[in-house]
Amino acid sequence: MILSKREQKGFTLIELMIVVAIIGILAAIAIPQFSNYRKRAANAAAMSDAKNLATAQEVYYTDNNTYASDTADLEGAGFVGFSKGVRLVEEITVDDDEDTWSATLKHDGGTKEYTVSGPGGSITPDSPAP
Repeated sequence: MILSKREQKGFTLIELMIVVAIIGILAAIAIPQFSNYRKRAANAAAMSDAKNLATAQEVYYTDNNTYASDTADLEGAGFVGFSKGVRLVEEITVDDDEDTWSATLKHDGGTKEYTVSGPGGSITPDSPAP
C-alpha cells in the first residue's frame, strides 16, 4: 500500500515564532530611533521659532526704537506666534537703558531650551536641569 503525501499548506509554529522574533528585534531598534528623531524635530522647531522671534524683534525695534516685551506687540512686525508645542520658558525681558532683550523658548517634546537675545538675535542652546 502506498501512502500519499499530503501537500503542505501554511507555516509551522517554528517559522511563525522566527518571524515574530525578527519583528520584535526590528521594533526594538526602530522605536528608540524614532523617538530620537521626534526630539530632534522638536528642538529644531524651537530653534526656528527663536530665529523668527529675533527677526520680529529687530523689525519692531526699527519701527519703534525699542524692543517689544510681549509677543502680542510683535504681530505688526510679522510675528505669527510659536509653533505647536513651543512656549516661552522665561518671558521676554527688555532693558531699555541698554537696548537689549532676551527670552528663553522650549518645545514640550524637545530636550533643549534656547535663549535668544538682542540686539542681533544671538541664540544659545541650553540643556535644562533634570
